[in-house]
Amino acid sequence: MPLSLPEYTLTVEGSERRVGVELELNGLPLSVLVELVADQLNGSLQPQSEYEINIATPLGTFRAELDFDYLKRLAREQRQQPPGELELAATELLGNLAFQLVPLELVSPPLPLSQLDALTPLFKRLRLAGAKGTRHALHYAFGLHLNPELPDNDSHTLLRYFKAYLCLHDWLDAHEDIVAARKVSPYIRAFSKEYSRLVITPQYWPSLPAFSTDYLKFNPSRNRSLDLLPLLAWHDEALVQSVVQDPKVNKRPTLHYRLPNSDIDNPRWSLNHAWQGWLQVEALANDEQKLAQVCRHYAKHLDHITLDFLDPWKHKVTQWLR
Repeated sequence: MPLSLPEYTLTVEGSERRVGVELELNGLPLSVLVELVADQLNGSLQPQSEYEINIATPLGTFRAELDFDYLKRLAREQRQQPPGELELAATELLGNLAFQLVPLELVSPPLPLSQLDALTPLFKRLRLAGAKGTRHALHYAFGLHLNPELPDNDSHTLLRYFKAYLCLHDWLDAHEDIVAARKVSPYIRAFSKEYSRLVITPQYWPSLPAFSTDYLKFNPSRNRSLDLLPLLAWHDEALVQSVVQDPKVNKRPTLHYRLPNSDIDNPRWSLNHAWQGWLQVEALANDEQKLAQVCRHYAKHLDHITLDFLDPWKHKVTQWLR
């Protein structure tokens, strides 16, 4: 069954909206991963180093890499200037250890919504080849990240999506059944109740610069379940970097939804699971009357948070899901 599409599939400029996908996994050598991707998508390999390989396909260029910056930088340097035997042996030893501890990451190019389905058979093939996800080991805090382009990059559109996400976070967390390793890691922290309360206030529709200032004050980190830093940096990189000073913040005109698990080895899981969760955000964001209603109820919930165990918000909010 093809993936469902959101109500708004075009940008205000009339082009098809795009979504980038990042999958973290292990269980396969990098060489096997890239060969599978190239074969499935009719691509050709473009090695950047031993630990970073691009795959040029008709859909665009995918990137597969070991998620270890130091080792990638070292391999690139050694590609330019071949190392001695001792240095090479030390690098190989470090690489072998890293493959046991950190994930491989497969990063898609921005894909038009109508082509997102191409990843479903690819993910199935990776699973059948032995790819492992976040539930395979206690230290595998692996995720599936979605980078959806918004219909418009104005502040009002961004705030509608962000308000919708904040209201749906608890439901999305339950929908994904986030594993313990990811809950205790710093990578997908929820937004604070204080900040959420500010954003969902009915009068809170600031300009983009004012919103960026508020966001950076409360969230000077990439480690949020919905990371807005890439989008804010796309508008004003100097402002973002003046606060976070993080070279990993790559500016791009998309949201960065980091919450979903990577359950690539689960035969009952697919990209569609995380995508269906995101579509609930899309639907709420684009129904302004319902969004205002849900924000009012969520604000009341936050005011009485001590009673959450009696009637969790993740259950209350389902009455407004599509």
